[in-house]
Amino acid sequence: MSEKKETGVLAGFKAFLMRGNVVDLAVAVVIGAAFTNIVNSVVKGIINPLVGAFGTKDLDKYSSCFRAPCQVAKDGTVTKGIPIMWGTVLSSTLSFVITAAVVYFLMVLPMSKYLARMEARRKAKAGMQEVIEVTELQVLKEIRDALVAQRGPGHSQD
Repeated sequence: MSEKKETGVLAGFKAFLMRGNVVDLAVAVVIGAAFTNIVNSVVKGIINPLVGAFGTKDLDKYSSCFRAPCQVAKDGTVTKGIPIMWGTVLSSTLSFVITAAVVYFLMVLPMSKYLARMEARRKAKAGMQEVIEVTELQVLKEIRDALVAQRGPGHSQD
């Protein structure tokens, strides 16, 4: 009985993996990871130096001391005090905002415009089909009226 249950579970898992959206999601995760590396490089190579014009070049160096005196070794370990590393948060926030902006302006916005155009075309096509159907009905009524007129007023309808 447990073999049937395992077979059912494995069959369900196989069906889950074979659905198209699982593969699409896996591709999106891989592309997203590669894209994150690009954005992080832009932040560290361009944004941080621009911010560094007003302070240190590396945003990760910006910090405040929660409990003085703060001492951080060169390897990044805290030897004394409690430092608040708000520069790291700022760098991550900039990476997120840049990533979100690129995804929105290069992927989401064009796709939504494309889908809106497709929907407008579909509605226009449906409207045209409705006009054609109404026109056909009108032509059939005119044909009927012409045939009735040809019969003349004295003919009875059979």
